[in-house]
This record gives sequence, structure tokens and C-alpha cells, in this order.
Amino acid sequence: MGETSALVLFSGGQDSTTCLAWALDRFDRVETVGFDYRQRNRVELDARPRVRAALAAAFPRWAGKLGDDHVLDLAALAAVSESAMTRDVAIAARADGLPNTFVPGRNLLFLIFAAALAYRRGIARLATGVCETDFSGYPDCRDDAIKALQVALNLGMATRLVIETPLMWIDKAATWRLARDLGGEKLVDLIREETHTCYEGDRAHRHDWGYGCGHCPACALRAAGYGAFRAAG
Repeated sequence: MGETSALVLFSGGQDSTTCLAWALDRFDRVETVGFDYRQRNRVELDARPRVRAALAAAFPRWAGKLGDDHVLDLAALAAVSESAMTRDVAIAARADGLPNTFVPGRNLLFLIFAAALAYRRGIARLATGVCETDFSGYPDCRDDAIKALQVALNLGMATRLVIETPLMWIDKAATWRLARDLGGEKLVDLIREETHTCYEGDRAHRHDWGYGCGHCPACALRAAGYGAFRAAG
């Protein structure tokens, strides 16, 4: 399988866009995959092609590396989920402490389907923006879960696939810094203008850190991280 290529799990949000830039900086060929699971913030699916086009236009050194994009239909995930990401309900904490935006098995399924696609495409590396340091508590974002899944995938497909998690141990402020390190203020501005992270799918309200409702957990993390990033200089 191709060690010089990567498949990035790309939602169109801040973290996955930073991961895409990270992969473009390191690999010769980079493809992207997104998932339509009938998510509440479906506007992120509209952001994906816009972000890819903006990256190619702003960074010619990456444009030639950016390969095919794939969108997989995972409607069954919505059918089995009772989550604020797949239902029109208020975002709140559950009795177990997790936010009700948690979609059980979502990241695991994403990685399984991405691994199957990578197998067919001859790609040996997956890159995903999961993070254990500054996140909403989702258990399928944790390092142990990702490492265990990598073992299972390689045993089940007789491969040597590597799941790259460049954001695993950094917070949102450091994610903004990583973007600046990779592409300067041009990439930071692109992320602010073009990406979408808000759980409510709000593109009507513009903040210093980008578009969003400003009060959902995703917006709160993004705003706090951007503030800390700018304060640090």
C-alpha cells in the first residue's frame, strides 16, 4: 500500500481542515472522504468542496497533491441514533455526563469505511482530527480507542494501515497555531472564512473565529481556542 499517500477524514470543519493541510504538507498524494449521515449540521457538507477549492487556490504547492474526494452515504447511522446531531432536539448534557451530540459509534464507523476505501485506493495512511485533549468527552475520540481500532482493522484486512491523529494531544489554541505553522495567516483566515464547525449549522453569524451560533459546544471550544491563540501572539 502507498506510504506516500493519505486519506483524510474531512468534514469541512476546523479540525479536519487543519488535518488536511497537515497531510498535504507531508504526503505526495492526499484524498479526502466525507460522510452523509443525515447530520443536523448538513451545511458542513456544503463547506467541503468550498474548502478544498480554497486550499488549492491559496496554496499552489498543495494543489497538485490534492486528489479525489469521496462522500459516503451512512444514513443508517441516523436511523439507529438518538442524538442531537441526528434529531431536532435541544443540545444538552446527558445523565452520564456526555453531551447529547454524541453519536455512538460514529467515529469508529467513519474509520472502518475510510479504511475500506483506502484499501481499494492503495492508500496506507488515514488522517483524522480526533482529539483527547480539548473535546466534548466523546469516547471514540480517545487515543486508546483509535489504537485499538487500528489493530482490529489491520488484523481484519491483513494490512499495515496507520491511523494518523495529529491533533490528539493538542488543544484548540494549539490547533490554530498548527494551522498558522503550516500555512501562515492565509490558512488561519481560510479556516475562519470557509470552514464550518457549529452544531446548529449557523452560517448567518460571523465572529472573529468564524461562522456559527456562538453558543453550542463546538462554537464554545472554537471561540475559546481562538481567543487563547490570539492572546499568546
